[in-house]
Formats: sequence, structure tokens, C-alpha cells
Amino acid sequence: MSTNYTAYQTQSAILFIFFNRTDTTLKVLERIKQAKPSRLYLTCDGPRENRATEAEDCSKAKESVMGFIDWECEVHTLFREKNLGPKEAISSAIDWFFQHEEEGIILEHDCLPSMSFFYYCDNLLDKYRNDTRIWLISGFNFDTKKKWGKGSYYFSNLTNGWGWATWKRSWNNYDKNLSQYNADEVRGPLQKIFEDPLIVDRWVEIFNETKEGKIDTWDYQVTFSHLFSHSLTIVPNYNLVSNIGFDQFAENTTNANSPFANVPLEELGELVHPKYMVPEKEADYNLLFEEFNIRGKLAEMAYLKKHNSYRRRFKRWFKSLFKG
Repeated sequence: MSTNYTAYQTQSAILFIFFNRTDTTLKVLERIKQAKPSRLYLTCDGPRENRATEAEDCSKAKESVMGFIDWECEVHTLFREKNLGPKEAISSAIDWFFQHEEEGIILEHDCLPSMSFFYYCDNLLDKYRNDTRIWLISGFNFDTKKKWGKGSYYFSNLTNGWGWATWKRSWNNYDKNLSQYNADEVRGPLQKIFEDPLIVDRWVEIFNETKEGKIDTWDYQVTFSHLFSHSLTIVPNYNLVSNIGFDQFAENTTNANSPFANVPLEELGELVHPKYMVPEKEADYNLLFEEFNIRGKLAEMAYLKKHNSYRRRFKRWFKSLFKG
């Protein structure tokens, strides 16, 4: 197949999740328009009562999206009147999507895909349709300086929801409220996946806070289901999705200098499948060391250890002045 993907029409249904930003929403929708899905699912959470202009912003975003769709396709909508928040709104939208579809692509308003992303998802949804070792297909790769293996993609123990595809069979294992999570039981299994104790500590902290409702999110629950079913994620060796929402208007991704912000898009080239299905541990650690700021924590620990050592020596020296 030619590596010119601009004329490629996706075979997969797409769920497009947007909210109150028209700027990023229309940029992503333009890419979806180029891929011309025959089935498009649109969902938008309702405005928050404590945000003065949000009702107008959400309404404008919905009107813009509906006015933008000019290709022949089935359009399904799930527009909320009241705000549910990310955890409930997004997870229930994906539930709704998989009530109608056996598999598909999921994009949010700030996740801009390259054109080869759609070809990549279509092919891998088909190839791994009945392979329950694979939980999801990710389009994002924050660091493509190094290619992992000889294939167009590699396998990972981690998950990423910035432009992805999956099957109903995977989503059926999703546990929105982490009802199966027990903090006293997970450390041992996590230590078998991640050798670094700081990474294990951070995962336990994240799952605890998600379980307690301190983090209003839907995606850490995906990671939980993924990790504890010994599943794998497919990650491209080329960055096929760029998060363009890192700025002052974002809810969470406000740091425009983040290494995960606006990562340049790449195109896939010829799709080459890897020979072996094993997770690339080093690639996972590279990402987690950045995301969890492990290097910073190690530097802090080294400083404290050195500082405490100096303090103890000083105290011993000081005490020795008064002996004898």
C-alpha cells in the first residue's frame, strides 16, 4: 500500500468526545472528516453550574460540530444536559459506544491524530480482534528518538488514552469504581511488573486516590484492568497522536512545557508487525520516569541522605567536644 494516507477512509466507527472548547474540537474533527468514518458517535458533557460561560461554550461547540459534518455517515449523539464530570461522562459514553459497536476508535477533542492513525487502528483492530492478550491500541508515543524492535509498533504494560482503539471484549472488563481493588493486595502483583519501588508506590497512591474519589477520572481504571489481567497495549514507534490541549484553558493539562505537550506528529510508513509479543520494559520505564518524576524524587532522596549523613557526623563531632 502507498504510504500516502490522505485519501484513506477508515473502516472503524469513531467515538468523538468533546466538551467546551471549539478551537481544539474543530482541529480534531477536521482529521476525522478526512478519514470519513461511516459511523460517528458524538458525546459532550453538560456545563458546570459554577462556570459562568460554560453553557454557552458547550452549546457553541455542539453547534460547530454538527455543522461541520458534511460527508455521508450515520451520526449518533449523546449530549448531556447536566455535568457528570470526567469519570462518569466519559466512561458512560464509552459504554454507550460499545452497546452499538464491537470495536472502534476513540478520540477526545484535544487529541489530534495523523492521517495514518486511522489505517493503523483499522489494521490492528482486525489483526488482534480475537487475541485477548491485547487490551488496547494506543496512538501516542512521547519519545520516538529510539525505535523499539523492528516493527512499526511495540508492546507495553502501560496504557494511554490520547487517541486509541479497542474492542468491546476489552471494555467489558472495565471497573469504573475499582470495586475489585484492595490496597493490601496489589503491591505484590505490581512489584512483579515494576521493579522500581518508587513506581510501585506511585501506582498504589494513584489507585488509592481514584478508589476514594479524590481523582475524578476514568482512565486509571483502564490501567488497573489492564495491569491486573496481564494484558498488553500496542504502542506505535511513530507518534500518531499529539495532545494539543496543554494550555491555560485546559482542565488538567495546563503545563505547556510538559514533554507530553504538542509532541510532533509522524506518519506510519509501511505497517510492519513485530515478530515477538513481549513488553518493552525499558520504554515503559522511560515514560514512567518522566510522568512520575522519578529522577527528581531520586535526586531529592540522595540529597536528604547526604544531608542527614552530614548532620549525623556533625552531631557526633559536637558531642565529642564535651567528652573527657
